[in-house]
Amino acid sequence: MERAVAFDIETVPDLAAGRALLGEAAEGLDDAALRARLGARQARDGQDPATAFLKPPLHALACLALLVAERDGAEEPWRVRRMAARHVGETAEAEILALFERSIAQRPAPLLVGFNTSGFDLPVLRYRAIATGVAMPSLHGANGRDYGYRYGRDHLDLADRLSGFRASPMPSLAEACALIGLTAKAGMDGAEVEPAMAAGRGAAVAEYCETDVAATWLLALRYWQATGALPGDAARQSFAGFAAFLAEHRPAPAFAAHREAAARLAGG
Repeated sequence: MERAVAFDIETVPDLAAGRALLGEAAEGLDDAALRARLGARQARDGQDPATAFLKPPLHALACLALLVAERDGAEEPWRVRRMAARHVGETAEAEILALFERSIAQRPAPLLVGFNTSGFDLPVLRYRAIATGVAMPSLHGANGRDYGYRYGRDHLDLADRLSGFRASPMPSLAEACALIGLTAKAGMDGAEVEPAMAAGRGAAVAEYCETDVAATWLLALRYWQATGALPGDAARQSFAGFAAFLAEHRPAPAFAAHREAAARLAGG
């Protein structure tokens, strides 16, 4: 049996780390002013420092979503076993990290699947393990998988693979999903996560994070089909099975486009 875990994270600025970074320069600053001061280090010309995207060490988890799939062999269809998301409004960040670690520690050790996960998600998880003190040995290779090696077979970062490891401009997830007729990120985008979490809308962020995981899984199936790694019948069964999974477990309107895309791709 083979296992795969597709995942995505959403983040907010780690203001405690930001204060430690700035030291005396942070004294007297409220959270909003501190956020702007940190953003000024990264802001492009004309960009509002209060919304500038920070480097990975200055991010804390807001949410983590994952999808767990299995198949019996290299030419067999993938079956989605579960999809879930946790956000820090309901679950402590350290517990979310521990839950993810347990998911990838299970045998057989899974392939990790994501989008820009080499550039952002995995580095953030490594930094958060340091920040929280949560042991994540499987993330660091104890399960026999080398998730940090971007050119290997243990971690499929679709943004890397589709762009030739950034030899051409990296597509966004929405741009890549447009190739399979899926409109991704229709309800929310990453820029809305920080204000949504501040407003106590963690459940909405979790749903958004799950829709990204569903989109990533559809794109991964199509990528494997395009590369010949997933034969035609197995690909069709994989798409059909995912359509059925979503219909049963994710009937919400946010997943309607994903259900439609999975059913359509199952037809060829």
